[in-house]
Amino acid sequence: MQLFISPGACSLAPHIALRETGADFEAVKVDLATRTTEAGDDFLAVNSSGKVPALILDNGETLTENPAILLYIADQNSSAGLAPAEGGRDRYQLLSRLSFLASEFHKAFVPLFAPATSDEAKADANVAVKNHLAALEKELTGRDHYAGETFSVADIYLFVMLGWPGHVGIDMSAYPALGAYAGKIAQRPAVGAALRAEGLA
Repeated sequence: MQLFISPGACSLAPHIALRETGADFEAVKVDLATRTTEAGDDFLAVNSSGKVPALILDNGETLTENPAILLYIADQNSSAGLAPAEGGRDRYQLLSRLSFLASEFHKAFVPLFAPATSDEAKADANVAVKNHLAALEKELTGRDHYAGETFSVADIYLFVMLGWPGHVGIDMSAYPALGAYAGKIAQRPAVGAALRAEGLA
């Protein structure tokens, strides 16, 4: 498999998940400004949206969008325990968390990373991100995992996004439960390996 990534972006989540499952894969870095890979190939030929992550499967098919990629990775090695089995209520709770992270929490950050965003739009986005952080702080107080009772791909995805506030000037000291939660996940060997591979450690 080939996973197309940009260091520190949301593609870090499937990168960690692949390492958690022990999958055989190649990480291909993409310059999102030019939409080219390190080798100079046109990334738009892989994903016409120009966005990471994209996962090329061993059969040549391409998967995009984090919820789908993360569940695919988890299901390829169910013994790693990164997702509940299909059909049970825990599976749907996981899908709910992944959907929220992709469509709400992730989306709230977008204006803060876009250079052309107006000051007013950035201020609104800052409020939206903080509102989500406050809700997550409340939800994760006294809990070790975001979805269910065990570590899952939802924890990986949330962990990656909890690394973003510091890059957009949001002080995380107001969210001690989230800090403790992310700190524990950061100690996982697969997380450290992915961070080092992306030059983030």
